[in-house]
Amino acid sequence: MELEGMMLSEISDMQTMKVNQTVLKEFILVGFSVYPRVQAFLFVAFLCLYLLTLTGNLAIMGLTWVDRSLHTPMYLFLGALSFSETCYTLTIIPKMLADLLTENKSISVMGCGLQMCFFLGLGGTNCIILTLMGYDRFLAICNPLRYPLLMTNGVCGQLVASAWGGGFLISLIETALIFRGSFCSPNLVKHFFCHMRTVVRLACIDSDLTESIVTMISVSGLMGTFLLIIITYVFILSTVFRIPSAKGKQKAFSTCASHLTVVIIHFGFAAIVYMKPETSGGDDTLMSVPYTVITPFLSPLIFSLRNKDMKNSFRKVLGKRSFLNK
Repeated sequence: MELEGMMLSEISDMQTMKVNQTVLKEFILVGFSVYPRVQAFLFVAFLCLYLLTLTGNLAIMGLTWVDRSLHTPMYLFLGALSFSETCYTLTIIPKMLADLLTENKSISVMGCGLQMCFFLGLGGTNCIILTLMGYDRFLAICNPLRYPLLMTNGVCGQLVASAWGGGFLISLIETALIFRGSFCSPNLVKHFFCHMRTVVRLACIDSDLTESIVTMISVSGLMGTFLLIIITYVFILSTVFRIPSAKGKQKAFSTCASHLTVVIIHFGFAAIVYMKPETSGGDDTLMSVPYTVITPFLSPLIFSLRNKDMKNSFRKVLGKRSFLNK
């Protein structure tokens, strides 16, 4: 009886310790604090990239809004992508910049969940919109006569809404799986934002299983959308190669070059982060910088610099402003 009582007492003490251990109200984002000597440099570099990213995306959204010649599905998709990427960077970069300047790098558990939900949702939305942009180019090149009937502005709006719905549906599922239970100490998130694979490892139970499930969902989403884009470009290339004139081929390629470049950069950097084996090592913090900072910076740059219509629209707007000032 005494032995049984001691065992029950030990079990009770262990349960009490477990409860005390799992009552976490906040996480600490370790982030770049492991590189104290370069935090000031990183702040300046990331701030400049962020401001340029915002400027590029806002310029694209503004031009597609004010210039009626850009009120076509291709540019409506581009404007939707710019808006999505603007929201995407807002969920990560301002908090990261603040943490680079302060010693208090904490984030509440609820705030962490919201950040993760919006980050995953907007990342998924970006992937789907890029897929829809490939589908738009497929219809324009492979079915040019039926294109005005198949891809209207109304259809474009419905597809963009479905992209947001699909992205956030997956995000809510993944976030709910990760935050369904409690978290154990230590509350150190070895990242500069609430990255799902880093946070899920702090869960008290079934962390390995949950990590495998959410990683499989993310990888499936990435691979699925990327394969759809590849399939559309197989049909596009087969159609372009049948165009008799070299000028026609060049025109068809020019409408796809910017999109294809962004797709390669976007999915390439994402694959490095989400498909990296656990045994490969490496710093996840540094590996996420291209996907969260550099890709959103390059995207509007590529779409604006390589697009004649965007550059002409920009010149037109500047011309009107200079005329009004006179």
